Amino acid sequence: MLERILKLEEIRDDSVFLWGARQTGKSTLLKMLFPDAIMYDLLKSDVRLTLQMRPALLREQCEMLDEGTLVIIDEVQKVPALLDEVHWLIENKGLSFILSGSSVRKLRRSGVNLLGGRALSKTLFPLVSAEIPDFDLNRALNNGMLPRHYLVENPTMRIQSYIGDYLQQEIVEEAIVRRLDSFTRFLQIAALSNSEIVNYANIAQDCGISSKTVKEYFTILEETMLGFYLPSFMKVVKRRVIQSPKFYYFDVAIPNHLLNRVPLQQGTDVYGHSLEHLVIQELRAYLSYCRQGKSLSYWHTLDNKYEVDAIIGQAEVAIEVKPSKNILSADTKGLKAFGEEYPDAKLMLLSLEERPRMLNGIEVWPVQQFLSRLWNDKVV
Repeated sequence: MLERILKLEEIRDDSVFLWGARQTGKSTLLKMLFPDAIMYDLLKSDVRLTLQMRPALLREQCEMLDEGTLVIIDEVQKVPALLDEVHWLIENKGLSFILSGSSVRKLRRSGVNLLGGRALSKTLFPLVSAEIPDFDLNRALNNGMLPRHYLVENPTMRIQSYIGDYLQQEIVEEAIVRRLDSFTRFLQIAALSNSEIVNYANIAQDCGISSKTVKEYFTILEETMLGFYLPSFMKVVKRRVIQSPKFYYFDVAIPNHLLNRVPLQQGTDVYGHSLEHLVIQELRAYLSYCRQGKSLSYWHTLDNKYEVDAIIGQAEVAIEVKPSKNILSADTKGLKAFGEEYPDAKLMLLSLEERPRMLNGIEVWPVQQFLSRLWNDKVV
């Protein structure tokens, strides 16, 4: 069994919301970390229906537990009314809770009690390179980093089923969209725009729907953990910058399987976009697990002359990803321009070269060596 980096030590002092997309391994992690906890699994229809009919049953059962007992409610968004009972049990019985879920949308939109700050919020991401012995970069790009997908030779059927299950269980079940056909088309167009600056008008035109609907659909992807925005680095010194965010699906394999673009071939644009996506995915997980409070953004000048894929914090580290085995001086122009505006920034270019080297004051690293340094706290 793979050992995950997220340990949830905070449960000693606080209750925790644990968010994460389906199959990131939340249930497996919780059972491994807390084998003696009281578990309510709301994916089980009998458990879910019983508590939907009488949420107070949770309070009645948990009132019998000793103070400090840990109770886990898995997929809590399926019965939002349970949060009032959880709130009462935290306040009056001194119990601790881990409330895991794959969609925050239903809770936010139903106006339920989110415990008023009495529970911390954590996210479990797909696997990261540091959790995988003998990590294989090309396997990660083609299979993605969900445990059930990375660990098999050919995950195509599993990934297609996974995408279908999300549509069925998260989108249809919650009655989020009126027309599933237009949303399915949007998923494919969003895949074409993956890792790109979001242009709602262009996507709306391609989908045959309004820009307002496109924005709502992106919100659905974000709130059901299927995607995330990468904001623009907004601090301006000299050059004006684009302010629109980029969009990424939550796992590197999803857009390519939506568009039947696997297996990936080195030297193609799709491979380059996927390599960038994987690095962003790892950076996002690292900052959440190990450097909370550090932001992640990208930098793109308004005149389209310069771009840097990832900025950590307030210009502390700037990272560009190039899928090349031979980095040239021209490949460093975005980083050099960023360094002119932020001279204290560490400038790093990630590539497919075999050995690290210094080029024009910029650190050039093989991607896998960079990822190893990242998770050993040698980057930030």
